[in-house]
Amino acid sequence: MTRTTPIDLRSDTVTRPDERMTAAMAAAEVGDDVLDRDPTMRKLERRVAEVLGTEDALWVPSGTMGNLIALSLHLRRGDRFLAPRGTHVLTHELGSAAWLAGGMPEPLDWDAGPGRPSAGLVRSVSGGSAAYDSLRDSLLCLENTHNEAGGAVIPPDEHAQLVAAARDNGLTIHLDGARLFNAAVALGVQPAALTVGVDTVQICLSKGLGAPVGSAVAGTAEFVTEARRMRKMLGGGVRQGGVIAAAGLVALEETERLRTDHDNAARLAAGLTELGWHVNSPRTNMVLATVPDVGHSLERLRKAGVLAVPMAGRVRFVTHRDVDSGDVDEVLRRIGKAD
Repeated sequence: MTRTTPIDLRSDTVTRPDERMTAAMAAAEVGDDVLDRDPTMRKLERRVAEVLGTEDALWVPSGTMGNLIALSLHLRRGDRFLAPRGTHVLTHELGSAAWLAGGMPEPLDWDAGPGRPSAGLVRSVSGGSAAYDSLRDSLLCLENTHNEAGGAVIPPDEHAQLVAAARDNGLTIHLDGARLFNAAVALGVQPAALTVGVDTVQICLSKGLGAPVGSAVAGTAEFVTEARRMRKMLGGGVRQGGVIAAAGLVALEETERLRTDHDNAARLAAGLTELGWHVNSPRTNMVLATVPDVGHSLERLRKAGVLAVPMAGRVRFVTHRDVDSGDVDEVLRRIGKAD
């Protein structure tokens, strides 16, 4: 019996470096980044800062570490921080924002649309009682795109309103921009247009951009100096990191390719709808399907040769650089046959 090769739509993290990326990794100039900085790593960090419109940036092994570093430096133990319901820092980082950064999370409802709280809600929830025994609000943590909301985006005007509301109530702002480049491509703006006014931002190089590993956290030069110390504390220092950083530099040159992933997600959503599935209208590269039994649906998909994951009570499909339109059509054919 011939086994069907699975088509993997679990995440955009499953991609493999292409020939151009592996060649850049093999030829990278390297040094000891812990002792006196790796030259290729430093080149990547400066490039990230330039793209994001910040003073400086720091490479980190993962987005989770980048977020944890930012929250640890922004929060005092016992401070309350606000974040939209279902954000990565609340639901997919093992409670590290509370356990390690010492923050008390306050989820915000999506009153402005999927994954998006309104500026009015930020104003009403934060800056409350002045009683000495009340929680002290100090941080707003945003996510763009919003994972559990199916890759929903925050446009620049709403971003500006949220930043203004946070500032008016004395909050600092961290942006989890793991898929910020997807948001920028979807909105037709530069990434820096989506970081205006924030204190820090984290971006991931190993999701849609296709690098094998790595993220970056960015902000002021002073923040990055402290972030480098915190990275060392968390075990995130690397030696000849240029081998990894070279892949990140290549990835940053190919951000417009994300448009293809978005087109493929729309193609997948349209095809699933024709097959009778109830799915969201994707803005970026994620499709969320509402099904009666998530576990049963995932098992049926697996047997049909399609890999997906559970997400917020739904089935999540993610398109990426290793899946083309022909693969999407094959996914639809397999699902149609299984149904």
